[in-house]
Amino acid sequence: MTQYAILIYEAPSYYETMPPEGWGAVVDAHNVFTKQVVEHGGSITGGGALAPVTRATTIKVGTVTDGPFVESTEALLGYYTVEARDLDHAIELAKLCPATGGGVEVRPIVDPSTSPF
Repeated sequence: MTQYAILIYEAPSYYETMPPEGWGAVVDAHNVFTKQVVEHGGSITGGGALAPVTRATTIKVGTVTDGPFVESTEALLGYYTVEARDLDHAIELAKLCPATGGGVEVRPIVDPSTSPF
């Protein structure tokens, strides 16, 4: 099994305008996703929700800047790390990941003891 990151990109405004009961529905959808990963033969090895981009700090070439570095309508708001048989299996699992306010990206996690390419 290989590890993959499922990166969740969504519009922060989606959550800023969400009614309080909406957050419970988001949490429920992610709980369903974590069960589905196992049902589909994968496993979750980590993950988490990220604070809003307004609380980000960017460091580039030694310069520290408050806030996100790139202006975008979508931002990285959360992630999962999963074990999957191969990329096709990781994509199958990622399609199950709730990202109503955007989409997800799948990337292999590089083993530092081997070449990433």
